[in-house]
Amino acid sequence: MLHRVKSAFSPDSPMVKRMRRAWFSPRTWVRRVVLWGGALCVGIAAVLFAIASERANDYFHNLLALSPWFPFLVTPLGLAAVAWVTQRFFPGSQGSGIPQTIAALNMHDDVTRNEVLSLKIVAGKILLTVLAIFSGASVGREGPTVQVGASIMHAFGQFGSFRRFEIDRGLILAGGAAGVAAAFNTPLAGVVFAIEEMSRSFESRTSGTVLTGVIIAGVLSLAVLGDYVYFGRTSASLGTDQSWIAVLACGAVGGLAGGIFSQLLIVTTRSIPGSFGKIRRERPVLFAALCGLLLAMIGFASGGTTFGTGYHEAKSILEGSDYLPETFGVLKLFATLVSYVSGIPGGVFAPSLAVGAGLGLNLAEYLPYAPVGAVIVLGMVAYFAGVVQAPITAFVIVMEMTDNHDMVLPLMATSLLASATSRIICRKPLYKALAESFLEKSEAAARQRGG
Repeated sequence: MLHRVKSAFSPDSPMVKRMRRAWFSPRTWVRRVVLWGGALCVGIAAVLFAIASERANDYFHNLLALSPWFPFLVTPLGLAAVAWVTQRFFPGSQGSGIPQTIAALNMHDDVTRNEVLSLKIVAGKILLTVLAIFSGASVGREGPTVQVGASIMHAFGQFGSFRRFEIDRGLILAGGAAGVAAAFNTPLAGVVFAIEEMSRSFESRTSGTVLTGVIIAGVLSLAVLGDYVYFGRTSASLGTDQSWIAVLACGAVGGLAGGIFSQLLIVTTRSIPGSFGKIRRERPVLFAALCGLLLAMIGFASGGTTFGTGYHEAKSILEGSDYLPETFGVLKLFATLVSYVSGIPGGVFAPSLAVGAGLGLNLAEYLPYAPVGAVIVLGMVAYFAGVVQAPITAFVIVMEMTDNHDMVLPLMATSLLASATSRIICRKPLYKALAESFLEKSEAAARQRGG
Protein backbone atom coordinates (compact mmCIF):
# COMPACT_ATOMS: atom_id res chain seq x y z
CA MET A 1 0.00 0.00 0.00
CA LEU A 2 2.74 2.45 1.06
CA HIS A 3 4.80 1.42 -1.94
CA ARG A 4 1.92 2.25 -4.33
CA VAL A 5 1.47 5.66 -2.70
CA LYS A 6 5.17 6.43 -3.03
CA SER A 7 5.23 5.34 -6.66
CA ALA A 8 2.19 7.48 -7.42
CA PHE A 9 4.01 10.57 -6.16
CA SER A 10 7.41 9.74 -7.61
CA PRO A 11 8.89 12.40 -9.98
CA ASP A 12 8.41 10.14 -12.98
CA SER A 13 4.81 9.11 -12.27
CA PRO A 14 2.12 10.19 -14.77
CA MET A 15 0.18 12.08 -12.09
CA VAL A 16 3.21 14.16 -11.04
CA LYS A 17 4.02 14.87 -14.68
CA ARG A 18 0.46 16.10 -15.28
CA MET A 19 0.63 18.29 -12.16
CA ARG A 20 3.98 19.67 -13.28
CA ARG A 21 2.57 20.56 -16.71
CA ALA A 22 -0.53 22.09 -15.13
CA TRP A 23 1.22 24.27 -12.55
CA PHE A 24 4.81 24.83 -13.64
CA SER A 25 4.76 24.78 -17.44
CA PRO A 26 5.55 28.27 -18.85
CA ARG A 27 3.50 27.50 -21.95
CA THR A 28 0.45 26.61 -19.84
CA TRP A 29 0.73 29.83 -17.86
CA VAL A 30 1.10 31.87 -21.04
CA ARG A 31 -2.17 30.40 -22.26
CA ARG A 32 -3.88 31.13 -18.97
CA VAL A 33 -2.68 34.73 -18.95
CA VAL A 34 -3.82 35.15 -22.55
CA LEU A 35 -7.25 33.73 -21.75
CA TRP A 36 -7.69 35.80 -18.59
CA GLY A 37 -6.40 38.96 -20.25
CA GLY A 38 -8.65 38.44 -23.26
CA ALA A 39 -11.70 37.90 -21.06
CA LEU A 40 -10.92 41.05 -19.07
CA CYS A 41 -10.64 43.04 -22.29
CA VAL A 42 -13.96 41.62 -23.49
CA GLY A 43 -15.56 42.74 -20.24
CA ILE A 44 -14.05 46.23 -20.54
CA ALA A 45 -15.15 46.57 -24.15
CA ALA A 46 -18.67 45.35 -23.32
CA VAL A 47 -19.01 47.82 -20.44
CA LEU A 48 -17.78 50.76 -22.52
CA PHE A 49 -20.03 49.68 -25.37
CA ALA A 50 -23.03 49.55 -23.02
CA ILE A 51 -22.34 53.00 -21.59
CA ALA A 52 -21.79 54.59 -25.01
CA SER A 53 -24.92 52.98 -26.47
CA GLU A 54 -27.05 54.15 -23.55
CA ARG A 55 -25.73 57.69 -23.88
CA ALA A 56 -26.34 57.71 -27.63
CA ASN A 57 -29.91 56.47 -27.13
CA ASP A 58 -30.57 59.15 -24.50
CA TYR A 59 -29.09 61.93 -26.65
CA PHE A 60 -31.30 61.03 -29.59
CA HIS A 61 -34.46 60.97 -27.49
CA ASN A 62 -33.52 64.28 -25.88
CA LEU A 63 -33.29 65.85 -29.33
CA LEU A 64 -36.51 64.09 -30.35
CA ALA A 65 -38.26 65.79 -27.43
CA LEU A 66 -37.40 69.15 -28.96
CA SER A 67 -39.12 68.38 -32.26
CA PRO A 68 -40.85 65.28 -33.70
CA TRP A 69 -39.51 66.32 -37.13
CA PHE A 70 -35.90 65.96 -36.05
CA PRO A 71 -35.54 62.32 -37.25
CA PHE A 72 -36.58 63.21 -40.81
CA LEU A 73 -33.23 64.98 -41.16
CA VAL A 74 -30.89 63.15 -38.81
CA THR A 75 -31.95 59.53 -39.35
CA PRO A 76 -31.49 59.40 -43.17
CA LEU A 77 -28.21 61.35 -42.98
CA GLY A 78 -27.00 59.29 -40.04
CA LEU A 79 -27.71 55.92 -41.65
CA ALA A 80 -26.14 57.07 -44.92
CA ALA A 81 -23.00 58.17 -43.07
CA VAL A 82 -22.81 54.90 -41.11
CA ALA A 83 -23.28 52.88 -44.31
CA TRP A 84 -20.55 54.85 -46.11
CA VAL A 85 -18.03 54.47 -43.29
CA THR A 86 -18.87 50.78 -43.01
CA GLN A 87 -18.36 50.16 -46.73
CA ARG A 88 -15.23 52.30 -46.92
CA PHE A 89 -13.34 51.47 -43.74
CA PHE A 90 -14.95 48.57 -41.86
CA PRO A 91 -16.28 45.93 -44.30
CA GLY A 92 -17.40 42.86 -42.38
CA SER A 93 -18.92 44.84 -39.52
CA GLN A 94 -22.42 45.04 -41.01
CA GLY A 95 -25.40 43.56 -39.25
CA SER A 96 -25.60 41.79 -35.94
CA GLY A 97 -22.16 40.20 -35.76
CA ILE A 98 -23.48 36.86 -34.54
CA PRO A 99 -23.72 35.34 -38.06
CA GLN A 100 -20.16 36.49 -38.77
CA THR A 101 -18.95 34.89 -35.55
CA ILE A 102 -20.73 31.61 -36.31
CA ALA A 103 -19.32 31.68 -39.84
CA ALA A 104 -15.82 32.30 -38.48
CA LEU A 105 -16.04 29.04 -36.53
CA ASN A 106 -16.24 27.23 -39.87
CA MET A 107 -13.67 29.26 -41.81
CA HIS A 108 -10.41 27.55 -42.70
CA ASP A 109 -8.71 30.52 -44.32
CA ASP A 110 -6.89 32.84 -41.89
CA VAL A 111 -7.26 35.86 -44.16
CA THR A 112 -11.02 35.38 -44.43
CA ARG A 113 -11.40 34.85 -40.68
CA ASN A 114 -9.39 37.97 -39.89
CA GLU A 115 -11.76 39.99 -42.07
CA VAL A 116 -14.58 39.39 -39.58
CA LEU A 117 -12.66 38.84 -36.34
CA SER A 118 -10.05 41.53 -35.78
CA LEU A 119 -9.31 44.49 -33.53
CA LYS A 120 -10.22 46.74 -36.46
CA ILE A 121 -13.67 45.16 -36.49
CA VAL A 122 -13.91 45.77 -32.73
CA ALA A 123 -13.34 49.50 -33.19
CA GLY A 124 -15.67 49.74 -36.18
CA LYS A 125 -18.44 47.67 -34.64
CA ILE A 126 -18.59 49.71 -31.46
CA LEU A 127 -18.24 53.11 -33.13
CA LEU A 128 -20.73 52.49 -35.94
CA THR A 129 -23.35 50.78 -33.76
CA VAL A 130 -23.26 53.71 -31.34
CA LEU A 131 -23.62 56.15 -34.26
CA ALA A 132 -26.52 54.09 -35.63
CA ILE A 133 -28.29 54.25 -32.26
CA PHE A 134 -27.64 57.99 -32.08
CA SER A 135 -29.24 58.27 -35.54
CA GLY A 136 -32.42 56.56 -34.30
CA ALA A 137 -31.92 53.13 -35.87
CA SER A 138 -33.81 50.29 -34.20
CA VAL A 139 -30.73 48.23 -33.34
CA GLY A 140 -29.12 46.84 -30.21
CA ARG A 141 -25.57 46.40 -28.94
CA GLU A 142 -25.89 42.85 -27.60
CA GLY A 143 -25.38 40.99 -30.90
CA PRO A 144 -22.45 43.23 -31.91
CA THR A 145 -20.88 42.57 -28.49
CA VAL A 146 -20.68 38.89 -29.47
CA GLN A 147 -18.52 39.75 -32.50
CA VAL A 148 -16.51 42.21 -30.41
CA GLY A 149 -15.84 39.55 -27.76
CA ALA A 150 -14.96 36.87 -30.31
CA SER A 151 -12.64 39.28 -32.14
CA ILE A 152 -10.78 40.22 -28.96
CA MET A 153 -10.32 36.61 -27.86
CA HIS A 154 -9.26 35.61 -31.38
CA ALA A 155 -6.64 38.37 -31.40
CA PHE A 156 -5.32 37.32 -27.98
CA GLY A 157 -5.21 33.69 -29.10
CA GLN A 158 -2.77 34.52 -31.86
CA PHE A 159 -0.24 35.57 -29.20
CA GLY A 160 -0.66 32.59 -26.93
CA SER A 161 0.55 29.63 -29.02
CA PHE A 162 -2.92 28.09 -28.98
CA ARG A 163 -3.62 25.16 -31.26
CA ARG A 164 -5.94 25.84 -34.20
CA PHE A 165 -8.77 23.82 -32.63
CA GLU A 166 -8.54 25.88 -29.46
CA ILE A 167 -8.62 29.15 -31.44
CA ASP A 168 -11.48 28.04 -33.70
CA ARG A 169 -13.67 26.61 -31.01
CA GLY A 170 -12.62 27.52 -27.51
CA LEU A 171 -11.50 31.13 -27.77
CA ILE A 172 -14.07 32.30 -30.31
CA LEU A 173 -16.87 30.62 -28.41
CA ALA A 174 -15.56 32.00 -25.12
CA GLY A 175 -15.36 35.51 -26.55
CA GLY A 176 -18.91 35.39 -27.90
CA ALA A 177 -20.30 33.92 -24.69
CA ALA A 178 -18.44 36.46 -22.57
CA GLY A 179 -19.90 39.20 -24.75
CA VAL A 180 -23.46 38.03 -24.07
CA ALA A 181 -22.77 37.61 -20.34
CA ALA A 182 -21.33 41.11 -20.00
CA ALA A 183 -23.87 42.78 -22.30
CA PHE A 184 -26.95 41.46 -20.48
CA ASN A 185 -25.32 40.83 -17.08
CA THR A 186 -26.55 37.25 -17.50
CA PRO A 187 -23.65 34.79 -17.06
CA LEU A 188 -25.75 31.65 -17.37
CA ALA A 189 -27.23 32.93 -20.63
CA GLY A 190 -23.72 33.47 -21.98
CA VAL A 191 -22.83 29.81 -21.50
CA VAL A 192 -26.16 28.58 -22.88
CA PHE A 193 -25.85 30.89 -25.89
CA ALA A 194 -22.43 29.45 -26.74
CA ILE A 195 -23.79 25.92 -26.50
CA GLU A 196 -27.13 26.30 -28.22
CA GLU A 197 -26.76 29.10 -30.73
CA MET A 198 -23.12 29.54 -31.70
CA SER A 199 -21.79 25.99 -31.74
CA ARG A 200 -25.01 23.91 -31.66
CA SER A 201 -22.92 21.47 -29.60
CA PHE A 202 -20.70 21.52 -26.54
CA GLU A 203 -17.19 20.13 -26.75
CA SER A 204 -15.67 19.09 -23.44
CA ARG A 205 -12.33 20.51 -24.58
CA THR A 206 -13.82 23.99 -24.90
CA SER A 207 -16.07 24.00 -21.83
CA GLY A 208 -13.45 25.29 -19.40
CA THR A 209 -12.39 28.04 -21.79
CA VAL A 210 -15.98 29.20 -22.29
CA LEU A 211 -16.74 29.16 -18.56
CA THR A 212 -13.56 31.05 -17.72
CA GLY A 213 -14.29 33.75 -20.27
CA VAL A 214 -17.88 34.16 -19.07
CA ILE A 215 -16.90 34.35 -15.39
CA ILE A 216 -14.14 36.93 -15.85
CA ALA A 217 -16.12 39.17 -18.22
CA GLY A 218 -19.23 38.84 -16.05
CA VAL A 219 -17.40 39.72 -12.86
CA LEU A 220 -15.85 42.79 -14.48
CA SER A 221 -19.25 43.95 -15.75
CA LEU A 222 -20.70 43.38 -12.30
CA ALA A 223 -17.90 45.36 -10.66
CA VAL A 224 -18.30 48.36 -12.96
CA LEU A 225 -22.05 48.48 -13.61
CA GLY A 226 -23.21 46.91 -10.35
CA ASP A 227 -25.63 44.06 -9.68
CA TYR A 228 -28.34 45.39 -11.95
CA VAL A 229 -31.13 43.47 -13.66
CA TYR A 230 -31.40 44.36 -17.34
CA PHE A 231 -35.15 45.07 -17.40
CA GLY A 232 -35.68 45.45 -13.66
CA ARG A 233 -37.29 42.95 -11.32
CA THR A 234 -40.83 41.69 -11.75
CA SER A 235 -42.76 39.45 -9.39
CA ALA A 236 -45.41 38.46 -11.92
CA SER A 237 -46.34 34.77 -11.88
CA LEU A 238 -48.91 32.34 -13.25
CA GLY A 239 -51.06 29.92 -11.32
CA THR A 240 -52.14 26.47 -12.40
CA ASP A 241 -55.64 27.47 -13.51
CA GLN A 242 -56.78 29.10 -16.75
CA SER A 243 -53.83 31.46 -16.65
CA TRP A 244 -51.82 28.77 -18.44
CA ILE A 245 -53.84 29.59 -21.54
CA ALA A 246 -51.51 32.59 -21.72
CA VAL A 247 -48.64 30.19 -22.38
CA LEU A 248 -50.41 28.76 -25.42
CA ALA A 249 -51.53 32.16 -26.71
CA CYS A 250 -48.15 33.84 -26.31
CA GLY A 251 -46.26 30.85 -27.65
CA ALA A 252 -48.40 30.69 -30.78
CA VAL A 253 -48.61 34.42 -31.53
CA GLY A 254 -45.04 35.24 -30.52
CA GLY A 255 -43.65 32.26 -32.41
CA LEU A 256 -45.54 33.13 -35.60
CA ALA A 257 -44.50 36.79 -35.38
CA GLY A 258 -40.87 35.85 -34.73
CA GLY A 259 -40.90 33.36 -37.59
CA ILE A 260 -42.33 35.96 -39.98
CA PHE A 261 -39.68 38.49 -38.93
CA SER A 262 -36.85 35.96 -39.34
CA GLN A 263 -38.06 34.81 -42.76
CA LEU A 264 -38.44 38.40 -43.95
CA LEU A 265 -34.96 39.21 -42.68
CA ILE A 266 -33.40 36.19 -44.41
CA VAL A 267 -35.15 36.89 -47.71
CA THR A 268 -34.47 40.63 -47.78
CA THR A 269 -30.85 40.17 -46.70
CA ARG A 270 -30.20 37.90 -49.67
CA SER A 271 -32.04 39.93 -52.31
CA ILE A 272 -34.68 42.62 -52.75
CA PRO A 273 -36.59 42.57 -56.04
CA GLY A 274 -37.25 45.58 -58.24
CA SER A 275 -35.75 49.04 -58.19
CA PHE A 276 -35.04 48.99 -54.46
CA GLY A 277 -32.91 45.91 -54.92
CA LYS A 278 -31.00 47.61 -57.73
CA ILE A 279 -30.41 50.70 -55.58
CA ARG A 280 -29.19 48.50 -52.73
CA ARG A 281 -26.69 46.71 -54.97
CA GLU A 282 -25.41 49.72 -56.87
CA ARG A 283 -25.85 52.60 -54.40
CA PRO A 284 -25.82 51.18 -50.84
CA VAL A 285 -25.36 54.60 -49.21
CA LEU A 286 -28.46 56.00 -50.93
CA PHE A 287 -30.34 52.84 -49.96
CA ALA A 288 -29.38 53.34 -46.32
CA ALA A 289 -30.64 56.93 -46.51
CA LEU A 290 -33.98 55.74 -47.91
CA CYS A 291 -34.19 53.21 -45.06
CA GLY A 292 -33.51 56.07 -42.66
CA LEU A 293 -36.37 58.07 -44.16
CA LEU A 294 -38.68 55.07 -43.77
CA LEU A 295 -37.54 54.70 -40.15
CA ALA A 296 -38.38 58.35 -39.53
CA MET A 297 -41.88 57.77 -40.92
CA ILE A 298 -42.39 54.66 -38.76
CA GLY A 299 -41.09 56.54 -35.73
CA PHE A 300 -43.41 59.46 -36.37
CA ALA A 301 -46.39 57.08 -36.62
CA SER A 302 -45.39 55.49 -33.30
CA GLY A 303 -45.03 58.77 -31.47
CA GLY A 304 -41.25 58.39 -31.40
CA THR A 305 -41.29 55.08 -29.52
CA THR A 306 -39.68 52.87 -32.17
CA PHE A 307 -36.38 54.73 -32.35
CA GLY A 308 -33.30 53.28 -30.69
CA THR A 309 -32.71 50.06 -28.81
CA GLY A 310 -36.19 49.69 -27.32
CA TYR A 311 -34.71 49.10 -23.86
CA HIS A 312 -36.58 51.93 -22.14
CA GLU A 313 -39.84 51.11 -23.90
CA ALA A 314 -39.69 47.45 -22.89
CA LYS A 315 -38.84 48.39 -19.31
CA SER A 316 -41.72 50.89 -19.15
CA ILE A 317 -44.12 48.23 -20.47
CA LEU A 318 -43.00 45.82 -17.75
CA GLU A 319 -43.31 48.46 -15.07
CA GLY A 320 -46.50 49.99 -16.48
CA SER A 321 -44.94 53.41 -16.01
CA ASP A 322 -45.51 54.93 -19.44
CA TYR A 323 -48.09 54.97 -22.20
CA LEU A 324 -47.20 53.34 -25.49
CA PRO A 325 -49.40 53.08 -28.59
CA GLU A 326 -51.15 49.76 -29.17
CA THR A 327 -49.27 49.42 -32.46
CA PHE A 328 -45.86 49.68 -30.78
CA GLY A 329 -44.99 45.99 -31.11
CA VAL A 330 -45.82 45.76 -34.81
CA LEU A 331 -44.19 49.08 -35.69
CA LYS A 332 -41.05 48.19 -33.72
CA LEU A 333 -40.86 44.92 -35.66
CA PHE A 334 -40.85 46.75 -38.99
CA ALA A 335 -38.43 49.40 -37.72
CA THR A 336 -35.98 46.65 -36.70
CA LEU A 337 -36.38 44.93 -40.07
CA VAL A 338 -35.70 48.17 -41.98
CA SER A 339 -32.69 48.96 -39.77
CA TYR A 340 -31.09 45.57 -40.37
CA VAL A 341 -31.75 45.53 -44.10
CA SER A 342 -30.13 48.97 -44.47
CA GLY A 343 -26.70 47.33 -44.10
CA ILE A 344 -25.54 49.16 -40.99
CA PRO A 345 -24.00 47.46 -37.93
CA GLY A 346 -26.43 46.63 -35.15
CA GLY A 347 -28.19 43.69 -33.54
CA VAL A 348 -31.76 42.56 -33.01
CA PHE A 349 -31.61 41.24 -29.43
CA ALA A 350 -32.87 44.28 -27.50
CA PRO A 351 -35.32 45.42 -30.22
CA SER A 352 -36.77 41.89 -30.36
CA LEU A 353 -37.36 41.87 -26.61
CA ALA A 354 -39.10 45.24 -26.97
CA VAL A 355 -41.29 43.87 -29.78
CA GLY A 356 -42.17 40.88 -27.60
CA ALA A 357 -43.10 43.15 -24.71
CA GLY A 358 -45.38 45.15 -27.00
CA LEU A 359 -47.06 42.02 -28.35
CA GLY A 360 -47.45 40.68 -24.82
CA LEU A 361 -49.17 43.90 -23.79
CA ASN A 362 -51.57 43.49 -26.73
CA LEU A 363 -52.33 39.89 -25.81
CA ALA A 364 -52.94 40.82 -22.17
CA GLU A 365 -56.09 42.68 -23.24
CA TYR A 366 -57.59 39.40 -24.44
CA LEU A 367 -56.43 37.38 -21.42
CA PRO A 368 -58.01 39.23 -18.48
CA TYR A 369 -57.66 36.24 -16.13
CA ALA A 370 -53.85 36.25 -16.44
CA PRO A 371 -51.65 38.87 -14.72
CA VAL A 372 -50.62 41.54 -17.21
CA GLY A 373 -46.97 41.44 -16.11
CA ALA A 374 -46.79 37.69 -16.62
CA VAL A 375 -48.28 37.91 -20.13
CA ILE A 376 -45.77 40.63 -21.08
CA VAL A 377 -42.83 38.50 -19.93
CA LEU A 378 -44.23 35.52 -21.84
CA GLY A 379 -44.62 37.71 -24.91
CA MET A 380 -40.97 38.71 -24.67
CA VAL A 381 -39.67 35.16 -24.45
CA ALA A 382 -42.08 33.94 -27.13
CA TYR A 383 -41.13 36.48 -29.77
CA PHE A 384 -37.42 36.25 -28.96
CA ALA A 385 -37.52 32.45 -29.18
CA GLY A 386 -39.44 32.74 -32.43
CA VAL A 387 -36.75 34.98 -33.89
CA VAL A 388 -33.63 33.04 -32.86
CA GLN A 389 -35.20 29.54 -32.57
CA ALA A 390 -32.97 28.85 -29.58
CA PRO A 391 -35.55 28.15 -26.86
CA ILE A 392 -33.20 27.47 -23.96
CA THR A 393 -31.19 30.63 -24.60
CA ALA A 394 -34.39 32.66 -24.90
CA PHE A 395 -35.97 31.59 -21.62
CA VAL A 396 -32.67 31.79 -19.69
CA ILE A 397 -32.00 35.32 -20.95
CA VAL A 398 -35.48 36.57 -20.11
CA MET A 399 -35.47 34.80 -16.74
CA GLU A 400 -32.12 36.35 -15.77
CA MET A 401 -32.99 39.77 -17.18
CA THR A 402 -36.18 40.05 -15.13
CA ASP A 403 -34.91 38.16 -12.06
CA ASN A 404 -38.13 36.18 -11.97
CA HIS A 405 -37.53 32.54 -11.06
CA ASP A 406 -41.21 31.94 -10.32
CA MET A 407 -41.84 31.99 -14.07
CA VAL A 408 -39.28 29.33 -15.00
CA LEU A 409 -41.75 26.65 -16.11
CA PRO A 410 -44.11 29.01 -18.01
CA LEU A 411 -41.12 30.69 -19.67
CA MET A 412 -39.67 27.34 -20.67
CA ALA A 413 -42.96 26.03 -22.03
CA THR A 414 -43.69 29.24 -23.94
CA SER A 415 -40.18 29.35 -25.39
CA LEU A 416 -40.35 25.76 -26.63
CA LEU A 417 -43.79 26.29 -28.14
CA ALA A 418 -42.77 29.55 -29.83
CA SER A 419 -39.61 28.04 -31.28
CA ALA A 420 -41.56 25.11 -32.73
CA THR A 421 -44.25 27.44 -34.09
CA SER A 422 -41.63 29.68 -35.70
CA ARG A 423 -40.29 26.76 -37.74
CA ILE A 424 -43.63 26.57 -39.55
CA ILE A 425 -42.79 29.92 -41.15
CA CYS A 426 -38.98 29.95 -41.05
CA ARG A 427 -37.53 26.47 -41.55
CA LYS A 428 -33.93 27.38 -40.72
CA PRO A 429 -32.79 29.33 -37.60
CA LEU A 430 -32.09 32.98 -38.38
CA TYR A 431 -28.44 33.17 -37.37
CA LYS A 432 -27.62 29.84 -38.97
CA ALA A 433 -29.14 30.93 -42.28
CA LEU A 434 -27.38 34.29 -42.21
CA ALA A 435 -24.09 32.63 -41.22
CA GLU A 436 -24.31 30.19 -44.14
CA SER A 437 -25.01 33.03 -46.55
CA PHE A 438 -22.11 35.05 -45.15
CA LEU A 439 -19.81 32.01 -45.32
CA GLU A 440 -20.69 31.40 -48.98
CA LYS A 441 -19.85 35.00 -49.88
CA SER A 442 -16.60 34.87 -47.91
CA GLU A 443 -15.50 31.61 -49.53
CA ALA A 444 -16.31 33.00 -52.98
CA ALA A 445 -14.17 36.07 -52.23
CA ALA A 446 -11.36 33.83 -50.96
CA ARG A 447 -11.46 31.79 -54.20
CA GLN A 448 -11.23 34.97 -56.23
CA ARG A 449 -8.16 36.04 -54.27
CA GLY A 450 -6.57 32.65 -54.76
CA GLY A 451 -7.51 32.28 -58.40
